[in-house]
Amino acid sequence: MSAIKIRRSKKVYQTVLNSRGERREFKITWGLAEGYGATAKTHTPDEVVALIEDYLKNKAAGGESYLTGTVTTGVVVYAWPQEKGEAGSGHEPNAVYSGEVSPLYNSGLSDEFVGKILDEMAGQIGGQLGQTRVYVAFGHETWVLQKEDTATPTGETV
Repeated sequence: MSAIKIRRSKKVYQTVLNSRGERREFKITWGLAEGYGATAKTHTPDEVVALIEDYLKNKAAGGESYLTGTVTTGVVVYAWPQEKGEAGSGHEPNAVYSGEVSPLYNSGLSDEFVGKILDEMAGQIGGQLGQTRVYVAFGHETWVLQKEDTATPTGETV
């Protein structure tokens, strides 16, 4: 067996000043199906990325706070009770925007203010994607936003 040669980089990484701090994770989840059933329009991950980039650029240009993150995609699978002993189920593609509140760039943001940023971003992009509900998580909390004057297919309202 031959030895593996490891080349050592001449440059060493060092911790950036003021970049270490408490970990504050966030996540926003949007469905990509606008509407329900066979007639639903399905948005693409590229559309979601473009909407997020526009949102972030508008915030940055206006000197407002924003949260940098990563978009991943998947499929949400769900079920709901129907008549006694029966249930319905479904699935749809989704996009998740997740990240951490940066101690380097966002150290002055309170948890309450971060929650407001997440709600605004979730609602604005959720509206552009035609979503009834958007799911948000921050730190140890999670909540659901629902567009006013709407109902889910099972009749839930806010």
